[in-house]
Amino acid sequence: MKKIFTTALVAMLPLLMLAQGWPNRYEGVMLQGFYWDSFSDTRWTKLEAQADELAEFFKLVWIPQSASTGGTSMGYDDLYWFSNYNSSFGTETQLRSMINTFKDKGIGTIADVVVNHRKSNSGWFGFPTEVYKGVTYSMSSTDVCSTDDGGKALAEANRLGLQLGNPDTGEDWDGMRDLDHKSANVQRCVKAYLDFLLKNLGYTGFRYDMTKGYAASYTGMYNSDAQVEYSVGEYWDGYLPAVKNWIDGTKVDGVVQSAAFDFPFRYTIRDAVNNNKWTNLAGSGKGLCMETNYKRYAVTFVENHDTEYRSASAPQDPILRNIEAANAYLLCMPGTPCIFLKHWISYKEAIKQMIYARQLAEITNTSTTNNMANSQGSNYYVQRTVGNRGAVLVAMGGTAYTIPASYVMVVSGTNYRIALSKTTETAWASKPSGEYEGAFDVTLTAVSQTDGAQLVYTLDGSEPTASNGTKVADGATININGTKTLKVGLLIGGNVSGVITRKYVVDTSVFEPYEITVFLKDPTVAPNNWSTVNYYTWDSGNVQHNGNWPGEKITDTQVVNGVKFYYKKYMITSKDFYMNFVFNQGPSNVQTVDVTDVKTTSFFEVTTQTNKYEVADVTDIYLPYLDGGITGDVNGDGEVNIGDLNAVITMILSNSSEAAGDVNDDGEVNIGDVNAIIGIILSAN
Repeated sequence: MKKIFTTALVAMLPLLMLAQGWPNRYEGVMLQGFYWDSFSDTRWTKLEAQADELAEFFKLVWIPQSASTGGTSMGYDDLYWFSNYNSSFGTETQLRSMINTFKDKGIGTIADVVVNHRKSNSGWFGFPTEVYKGVTYSMSSTDVCSTDDGGKALAEANRLGLQLGNPDTGEDWDGMRDLDHKSANVQRCVKAYLDFLLKNLGYTGFRYDMTKGYAASYTGMYNSDAQVEYSVGEYWDGYLPAVKNWIDGTKVDGVVQSAAFDFPFRYTIRDAVNNNKWTNLAGSGKGLCMETNYKRYAVTFVENHDTEYRSASAPQDPILRNIEAANAYLLCMPGTPCIFLKHWISYKEAIKQMIYARQLAEITNTSTTNNMANSQGSNYYVQRTVGNRGAVLVAMGGTAYTIPASYVMVVSGTNYRIALSKTTETAWASKPSGEYEGAFDVTLTAVSQTDGAQLVYTLDGSEPTASNGTKVADGATININGTKTLKVGLLIGGNVSGVITRKYVVDTSVFEPYEITVFLKDPTVAPNNWSTVNYYTWDSGNVQHNGNWPGEKITDTQVVNGVKFYYKKYMITSKDFYMNFVFNQGPSNVQTVDVTDVKTTSFFEVTTQTNKYEVADVTDIYLPYLDGGITGDVNGDGEVNIGDLNAVITMILSNSSEAAGDVNDDGEVNIGDVNAIIGIILSAN
């Protein structure tokens, strides 16, 4: 019996070790792959196309709740759990393809798990009935908290003669049905849902939404059952003891089952950078990542979709300046950093270099960190974090502090400097991997304890050795004038070490700015009957073009193919530049969903209204008619249709030479005009 027990225990160890909340000594960085209303930038196809680039910097990508909500949504009004994964970000096929591509590239996908509440699709208490692995899952009124919506759910249940479940074990949220996690049926459904996310869709881990809404013990129960390796809870509280208590509350058999977002750390950074008081970073109690027994479970961040600036009417609680510096501090600290997508897009080159520094020093979520210096008078703060290979020093604020001789500065910007200890023993390049417009110079640096260490590099992707590559001194500059794979290492005593790889794609073509026109089909007539038409507009760099909300009142109109459109012209100034729009009625709640990634002349139409008006892209229908582009409207009814075809045939039979029928412009009406109009009709329809 003893032998059998020991064997069984050994077999169970891999499973027991998985459910640990978050890996210990974890070196990865996570990307929050969305922001509020990021319906363009977070398309599954668009994220998948970036997999090669993302894989060099991120081990995890957190994406929005990916099931259908029954309308355009960021996913927090979750409806389906098993059966419908055609969402605002793409189809189920596209979702699965992205997750699989990420996995092939070494990226795990983190699911946004919304189980505090659920949207009903039939009255107050009607939820979808779904099937998974041959088992039917459904919920009813008895799975809803009796205290839901401050008593409104109970009043509705009494009116309908229905029973509700237990009182809420956390904070109430007015808007959807709060789920009763004491309910055995809710527990059964949630456990199956998490199994579906992991084993069917292929997610790597979970981000739990609104964990203040139910007791922490349920997150522990669900993770223990799912045996998930990566779990982080949104326990939104800036008070450090409260977040620590939530983490401890997830324990099962004395073992923590989930990490938490480090909100105390985030608020510390926000106050320091917004007030330009860098010594505010000092002191204990500033974040989970500073706590010896909790830093493993700290997912650090400086901005997310709830804190970011959204609009003048929804300013939220953003970092107002020093965004690049905030990310520098974040990436030089213990914990698992989570980079916000907007920051990645806007500060990509700098953030890449920061991540390289973290990777080269081999900083982990449990690395040791300490304050090296700070000065209120000179307004600077300096922190050192020691990794498995070297140390990272980050000097925030003023420049009066002198970087020690045992360090080499590798990244710098406004109010921050990052240096690697010479013990890291690595080469460094001043430009990260990426796509660049035009040739550029790269400075090569030796981060080494050996004075006068040389560097050796290749540009064809081959491994540099003492006999293969170009030898240069520390600080040498090379020109990159085409697509190259740079490999550079330290050359010391005939041996090469500390090799780094940078892949450069250089576009040498010259971009010519061009003008586009954005048309909106007249929404002031039935069925929409708007009183005015406004364009709220911002570009790919989040710069507003028509002022603050609600933007600019548009009065210019043009008739295209017999239809009235409002329009506005914009300049596209670079190959990665695009425009985004919310069409609206002015200072009211009448507005459309975001229309994003517009970089060509386009036609849009306001269609049905849910929470916001949907928008249809009707460019294919109207663009051919712009500026008289279609000449096939022979019968003059404002469109090309079968009537024009009949008219031309009649002209041919009557031997008419009427100019209106001469579509192919050969001076007469003939069978060529018939063929031309057939082509126009097919393309227009």
